[in-house]
Amino acid sequence: MGRRHDNSGATATSAALFGELLRHHRERANLSQEQLAARIPCDRSLVTRVEAGTRVPQLPFVTRCDELLGADGMLVSLWSRVNWYPHVDHPDWFRRRAEMEAEATALREFQTQEVPGLLQTPGYAHALFSQVLNETAAQERVAARMSRQQRFLAPDGPLLIVVLDESALRNLVGDAAVMRGQCAHLLAMGRRPNIRIHVAPAGARLVRPANSLSLITLPDGHQWVYSESLDRGHFDSDPSIYARHVRTYDVLRADALSAHESAAFISDFAEGYWADGTASGHWDMGQEQLQRQQRRQLRRGGPRIRGHRRRRT
Repeated sequence: MGRRHDNSGATATSAALFGELLRHHRERANLSQEQLAARIPCDRSLVTRVEAGTRVPQLPFVTRCDELLGADGMLVSLWSRVNWYPHVDHPDWFRRRAEMEAEATALREFQTQEVPGLLQTPGYAHALFSQVLNETAAQERVAARMSRQQRFLAPDGPLLIVVLDESALRNLVGDAAVMRGQCAHLLAMGRRPNIRIHVAPAGARLVRPANSLSLITLPDGHQWVYSESLDRGHFDSDPSIYARHVRTYDVLRADALSAHESAAFISDFAEGYWADGTASGHWDMGQEQLQRQQRRQLRRGGPRIRGHRRRRT
């Protein structure tokens, strides 16, 4: 089991340095921690802990601070250079997959039931792990999962294409606030130049793989198929097996919603997770089917416009 992010060594020094830089730009902008938090928006305690060097900031938070404080990219640049998770270990059965991710040039994923780890927020990941692990172990796993994301969030990160089954958006992990944050994170990640997210709607007649899978391309040209069953990872580099899976994946990606349509779809889900904890169960399914028909019409021709939002009932 890996160690959690602590306050010792080079990492703590880098985190503290980042916190000092954030505080410098905030004070230069004549904003209090509470005022900055309100503009992001986030909880004031997050700003406090990041400035103190005791909380690992996520890229959307850093980018927003950079914009609000007029830091001219300095915060994002320093964030991308800090190794926030130098002392994490992955479960033995997952270590090989993590090592592949660390050098992959491209990663294509199909995910059902849950958002893939590379796109999860800390809150979403913690809600998942806390179902089966104690608090200490859950925090360690969250740290390990977040460490995998850094390379893909770098300005020159590897290609990451995800086809997300609608069930992953409907499956309530944690509470409505966690899901709203996760949906917002997906939207932010989908705007990055190396990341594309496509949603496979539940009602569409699509040919889906039997299980979640990853298609990994390494620098030496080797290509691997990766899948999981309970607490085991399965790898296969047989060219014929890879070709079969990549064909299924490419057809699914072509038939799924476009990245633009998927962003509108995810936005609709974010609005569906109201403050009272209501998830998708209260949505108007007739309205949902109408919007799917409109999206299909968009694919057949005409300008692509953002789908209208569902309203509260």
